[in-house]
Amino acid sequence: MKTILLSDVTMKGEKSGVSLSFREKIELAKMLDRLGVSVIELEGVSENKADALRVKSIASAVKQSCVAVPVTLDAGNVNAVWAALAEAKTPRLQVPAAMSPVQMEYIYHKKPAAMLEAIKETVAACREKTENVEFVAEDATRADAAFLAEALTAAVEAGAATVTLCDAAGAMLPEEFAAFLEETVNAVPALHNVNLGVYCANTLAMADACAVAAVARGAAEVKAGAYAAETASLQNVARLLSSRGEAFGADTQVHTYELGRASEQIARLCNGGKNRHSLFDTAAREADAQITLTVHDGPEAVTAAVKSLGYDLSEEDGAAVYAEFRKIAARKEQIDARELDAIVAAAAMQTPPTYTLVSYLVNNGNIITSMAAVKLAKDGKETEGVSLGDGPIDASFLAVEQVTGSHYELDDFQIRAVTEGKEAMGETVVRLRSGGKLYSGRGISTDIVGASILAYLNALNKIVYEEAADA
Repeated sequence: MKTILLSDVTMKGEKSGVSLSFREKIELAKMLDRLGVSVIELEGVSENKADALRVKSIASAVKQSCVAVPVTLDAGNVNAVWAALAEAKTPRLQVPAAMSPVQMEYIYHKKPAAMLEAIKETVAACREKTENVEFVAEDATRADAAFLAEALTAAVEAGAATVTLCDAAGAMLPEEFAAFLEETVNAVPALHNVNLGVYCANTLAMADACAVAAVARGAAEVKAGAYAAETASLQNVARLLSSRGEAFGADTQVHTYELGRASEQIARLCNGGKNRHSLFDTAAREADAQITLTVHDGPEAVTAAVKSLGYDLSEEDGAAVYAEFRKIAARKEQIDARELDAIVAAAAMQTPPTYTLVSYLVNNGNIITSMAAVKLAKDGKETEGVSLGDGPIDASFLAVEQVTGSHYELDDFQIRAVTEGKEAMGETVVRLRSGGKLYSGRGISTDIVGASILAYLNALNKIVYEEAADA
């Protein structure tokens, strides 16, 4: 019985149609790892430090699955990708390349001869880093047969251990794709010595059937999505192989029963639990209930708990957070994750305010779309932003973005009362992520919208201050 590798492409936005935040990608990767998915594919690494941090964080969080990341075809970022991926238990470098004349010309701006040289150079550069190199023939079904054979042979000779043939157009029926796979293998003897993978777009809603038909003709790896929109469904392919794989001597290591139970959770995660009218990336996260601190905990325990929340504090900020923690812990039996968040927001990285709140006006109701007008002051100049949103707080944050001209991922948003009665004070904590780093802000007011805007500005000012210092 041959074990078929299932490679999840959910976190490759262009293949899955899914856009996930930094936190959601780490959560999904951990879930896929537990479900026994063979390979978890990520987006590539650009010049942005956040990309490298994303890959490095996911690579260290995955304990069993292989983690695959693509490199650019000119081999220019192989070192950068490998530096971020090397900590993975089983790292894989991917070399994607267009095979059809149209995509070679208009996407890669290369003629066939130049494309072959780029493939050889890039695969060889990856092979120097790891034996686990995958060559991805992105639109193999639309390629000239002779050129495709030459490119696949060149990739294998340069060191590719896995070769994936893609029907990027999704125009083939199952038997047609299976026949194409068989013909290609017969035309390229080198493919008998590598792991053969397939990817099928779901244009005709036949991706699942095409993938299984390919397995029946010798494919050993299938790219699919745990939350499939534009490709084969991981759950469907796993269930088909589990139920009928014996017909062609194949099975899978994916825990199909657990995957079925987790499918709704994955769908919620990929939908973000958010209204499609909102421009924000994430909904508020669930409380980190596992964190419980007392006055008896020392600086090391508090620092570890703060780090588990995602913060990377300097020694000075860490000391300030611990001092504030001691004051509050002396009056309370326990400090949980949300309270620790508020402490970090209040004590860490206090900076001079670049933006200050002048005024705000919110129009909200159950039969109208929320609208907010927020006026901010910077260097003595006042600027107003006006925006619609999914509720008054969302509209207010978007209005602030309009003034600043910058968008940052909303990692978390918390609200709680700090006093009692009709005029109770409300406290909000906002966590923004910029460049892979967390910044938290805290606001207190009898008006919860005002408190939210103050907390957002508090976090925003920390980002602006640090960006100016690094410039």
